[in-house]
Parts: sequence; structure tokens; C-alpha cells
Amino acid sequence: MKHNVILVVLDGLNHEVARHAMGHLQAYVGAGRAALYQLECELPALSRPLYECILTGVPPIDSGIVHNNVSRLSNQRSIYHYARDAGLKTAAAAYHWVSELYNRSPFVAARDRHTDDPSLPIQHGHFYWNDHYPDSHLFADAENLRLRHAPNFLLVHPMNIDDAGHKHGLDSAQYRNSARSADIILADYLHTWLDAGYQVLVTADHGMNNDRSHNGLLPEERQVPLFIFGDAFSLNPDAAPKQTELCGTVCELLGVPHDKPVCRELLK
Repeated sequence: MKHNVILVVLDGLNHEVARHAMGHLQAYVGAGRAALYQLECELPALSRPLYECILTGVPPIDSGIVHNNVSRLSNQRSIYHYARDAGLKTAAAAYHWVSELYNRSPFVAARDRHTDDPSLPIQHGHFYWNDHYPDSHLFADAENLRLRHAPNFLLVHPMNIDDAGHKHGLDSAQYRNSARSADIILADYLHTWLDAGYQVLVTADHGMNNDRSHNGLLPEERQVPLFIFGDAFSLNPDAAPKQTELCGTVCELLGVPHDKPVCRELLK
């Protein structure tokens, strides 16, 4: 396979809320042009450990990124490393912890917020550090990177759903409406990305609970969505992807050498 890939990580999005609140994404599913799967996130159900898991395929207990305050470069091989080493272009519009994992740590805003350096794993980046940084701005940042650099792999990582969950909890209008807002923003971009030939995955790192937090074993904390769009996917309803298989599956789509687990049933 040799496809370009966009991976959207909607931070903090619980599967059930994604299932009933993401009307545009579900329209693709209903039309037979996409599929929705339920993933169980690895433990602990925390952000930085699961960014590392999604992008490297390595669970937190093995990566050593075991909580959000572990601030260092990853010592694992990520999608970014495999893609860059294969001569592909990489980009991310994401929370600054992603920059700290794969580019430079600690994050220095004046140096790292806007990144253009072909030698780095994430060659082109727009990074933010406030959880209330508007999703609308983040998606515009991502599209700016796509239009300017035509990356083979682009990560899009907005934070407003998680921010609403921490402020108001899972069972709140604010949390659900933040998911609906992300769906509406995605409606502005998804068809353009697909028309440009990108394979698109939309998932989350972890969910949310009614205590306005996440870290443990409750289903609402661990169950997250995976929507897939693009002609390289099988849309097999019996596929059972794991969060640890996202890295290898993206590498398969990109056509780059790797040694990560893959969910073969997702692919044609």
C-alpha cells in the first residue's frame, strides 16, 4: 500500500457519545462509505501515555510514559520515525505533549510552536498548550499544514471535548455539544481530504467519566471510537481493532517498513 493518511485524535471522546452525537461521521457509516468500531484504550486512561500508545503501538507499562507528567522524548519507534526514515513528509497540528514525545523536550513555545525541520520526526507542526485552544483554530492549523506541505502523514489533535469533560463531566450538555461541534468542523474538511486521496481515521485517546476525569477501568473511560474512511479500508464489520494496532495499521497504509502489530481485517 502507498496511501497518504490523516489521523484525527479527538481527545477525551467516549465511544457512546461519538456514536450518538457525530451525525456527519455517522452519515458516512449509514451510506456504507465508512465504518465505526469500538476500541478499548490501554491503561492508564490518560492522555500522554495514550498518545504514545497510538503513535507507537506500545502500551504505557512498556513505553514508560505512565502518566501525564512524564516529560521526555519517547524511546520507542513511532509512525513519525518510520515515515520520515522512508522519505515521507510528516506533520502534526497537536497538543504540545506530542512535540515533546517525538521532536524536542521540554517544549519551548517560541522555538517549537511552529516547526519546519526535515530532520525531525514531526517535520512540520503547529502545536498549542491551552486546553481551551479552539478546535476550529486547530483544524485550520492542520489544513494549513496539509495545503502548504502535502504531508503523507498528518496528525490532527484537538482538545475541546476533553476540556469540556473535565469542566462539566461525561453526562453534560457541554461535553456532548463539544463532540457535536467537532463533528460539524470535520464536515468542513472530511470530503476535501477524501477527494485528495487521504485515508482518514478518527479516534480518541480515552473517554470521560462523571467525576470529570479519566484514569481507570470504567467503560465510559476506556471505550473510544474508531471511524475509518477511504478506499483502502475493508469496512469489515467483524474487524476488532486494538488501540495498540493503530500505529502498525497506519504504517501499512503508508507503505513503510515497520515491526508493529496490525489489524489486517481493517484493510483490503
